[in-house]
Amino acid sequence: MTIQERRARADKEALDFHRYPQPGKIAIAATKPMATQRDLSLAYSPGVAAPVRKIAENPDAAYDYTSKGNLVGVISNGTAILGLGNLGSLASKPVMEGKSVLFKRFADLDSFDIEVATADADAFIEVVRHIGATFGGVNLEDISSPDCFRIEAELQDLLDVPVFHDDQHGTAIICSAGLINACEVTGRRIEDVRLVLCGAGAAGLGSITLMKALGVRPENTTLVDIDGVVYRGRTVGMDQWKSVHATETAHRTLAEALVGADVFIGVSAKGVLTQAMVASMAPNPVIFAMANPDPEITPEEVLEVRQDAIVATGRSDYPNQVNNILGFPYIFRGALDVQARSINHEMKVAAARALAMLAREDVPDEVAIAYQGRKLKFGRDYIIPSPFDPRLIWYVPPFIAEAAMRTGVARKPIADMDAYRAQLRRRLEPSAGFLQTITDAVRSGPQQRVVFTEGEEPAVIRAAYAFGNQGLGIPVLVGREEQIRANVLEIGLDPDEFSVEIVNARLSHRNRAYVDHLYGRLQRDGYLKRDVQRLINQDRNTFAGSMLALGDADAMVTGVTRAFDQCVEEVSRVIDPEPGDRVIGLSALLARGRTIFVADTSVCELPTSQDLVEIACAAADAVRRLGHTPRVAFLSYSTFGHPLADQPRRVRDAVELMDGRGVDFEYEGEMPPDVALDPSLWENYPFQRLREPANVLIMPAIHSAAISTKLVQALGEVAVVGPILVGLSRSVQVCGLGDSPTRIITMATLAAFGAVRAAAL
Repeated sequence: MTIQERRARADKEALDFHRYPQPGKIAIAATKPMATQRDLSLAYSPGVAAPVRKIAENPDAAYDYTSKGNLVGVISNGTAILGLGNLGSLASKPVMEGKSVLFKRFADLDSFDIEVATADADAFIEVVRHIGATFGGVNLEDISSPDCFRIEAELQDLLDVPVFHDDQHGTAIICSAGLINACEVTGRRIEDVRLVLCGAGAAGLGSITLMKALGVRPENTTLVDIDGVVYRGRTVGMDQWKSVHATETAHRTLAEALVGADVFIGVSAKGVLTQAMVASMAPNPVIFAMANPDPEITPEEVLEVRQDAIVATGRSDYPNQVNNILGFPYIFRGALDVQARSINHEMKVAAARALAMLAREDVPDEVAIAYQGRKLKFGRDYIIPSPFDPRLIWYVPPFIAEAAMRTGVARKPIADMDAYRAQLRRRLEPSAGFLQTITDAVRSGPQQRVVFTEGEEPAVIRAAYAFGNQGLGIPVLVGREEQIRANVLEIGLDPDEFSVEIVNARLSHRNRAYVDHLYGRLQRDGYLKRDVQRLINQDRNTFAGSMLALGDADAMVTGVTRAFDQCVEEVSRVIDPEPGDRVIGLSALLARGRTIFVADTSVCELPTSQDLVEIACAAADAVRRLGHTPRVAFLSYSTFGHPLADQPRRVRDAVELMDGRGVDFEYEGEMPPDVALDPSLWENYPFQRLREPANVLIMPAIHSAAISTKLVQALGEVAVVGPILVGLSRSVQVCGLGDSPTRIITMATLAAFGAVRAAAL
């Protein structure tokens, strides 16, 4: 496939993503009930008059009675859209919607995107000036330089809320955090480093300004733009913002400036930095090559000439990614939580220092699993935190809030920072984080061959196609090729671009080997060889399981057209449980602020006490592999013996059996779910052993497990992933009947994750 064809495919996928199932990426959700006439009368007329009068008396009351305190305006005029240039305000809307989604995903901040149809700076300022009070903060985006500097400065003077141009300050804050840690790793003092910054646009000038605020001496800096070194007395291509950073120097080119330099900061273009320039730098050079999509120089090129270098880029496929997502959500979160009037230098410095400190902390398991084969530990290859570190939401904003309070721009100081951190933890949206770490682990590990057994189904075809395009693995469809090709046309995929491997169970050259293998397993269970041949030819789960058993594939996903228990039964003809393990179904409940696992949701109908013990151990082991520390609660309707009927006694006996097992995780029971999950109820049970709320709930029977998980899923307040099939010796996942392509992709990714983990052991 040519580069143009790959680009066309990627464009089509992006266009479909933005168009279906409904156009755009954002919507509005009500935060108050709207079910009754009373609700409506309170939300609008006549009830709304009361907060109107309060705000008229005191404008700051808008923080108490409206969404202002959690609302960001994402505003652009489209004069510098990504790397595409001035394409107009409306063309910037997909980017601004995307920014709004990121605010919500990472910091639980709401936002409106506003596209102002003018390239005139004065007109833009006037528009935003008159709507700015609507928001708790204003994020300016994709505005061309040098207008962006003036627009931000004037709006901050005119408005009484934070105004922040992310293109200017976002990169500056993240790479400043990296610079702090690079100095720590190489034993430098930041005030002693000689720094060369290439690229005098918004990000470049924002970076050099912040680095000076952090302690880099102005006389030790050199700014370079397209016309060469910015020196005092230069007249070509100068403006008031560059002139501030002009220095007395005889250097006129980037190559001259880099001789003996300690640090290179690049926000310019591909290929600007050469290996000869890198070789001329001081020992242990620090190189931030942040041009996108291709850096000024690749890490491989740097390491060919300087093994002692520390390298950061803007790309996720290299260590030390400088990603603005580490900054703006948490900066605004901290600023809005104290109702700040601005985001000042001290708050930006606080953000950089907080990120630098976080990178030095031990990396949690849920982040580490996303980087198969890479040990995440503070050092040359880890000076910047991972963008998906779940601690960011509660670690960084308090630093911003404290800086705002210290510098007098906070309207509403926070008295109890520990309570504030606990509140921030509850804002975390775990569903995205949980799935993202799994996805990252799959993408960073070796590519796995994943069999989609119901390959003729349109939803499965779509899922397999997207799975391969997203780099999650190598999809294999089981089915009749002519039927699959016909359905490819039917669902609107381009048949010339559809390159997913197709295997027909009846025609496979591996059938004889599969039959011999399966007959060896089933010959004493009443099966004749022709029975086994029929299974291989006609039952796709048996065929796909044979592919896994004989090493022709790494993982499989099934279940779109067959019930869960039927799929497990068919696969189990071919694949054994992992030695010493038990096969269970584990569902992940992803609620705001916590992830809870429930077992057994799909395999053992009415477990005995011993079964419950084995289910608990299997679930704890699986949860640990997913990056969480298991804390197990054995659930019942009784609480520590009251009332003690036959069913609770079975659970109580299981806990007693656990006491003699010597496990390495916390457990307790028998207890109802409220006691397991709410520490405020523990006062009456001082003997209970959990130190934190349980995150693994062992249900007394499959019906209670299945009913509870499906109930919360139907209510829509909790995302449910699974049941995840645990305990087989090969990686198999089972979808739900009629699942959508998105859910099929999720289960296929979990199957690939299991294969990646198995390969790493």
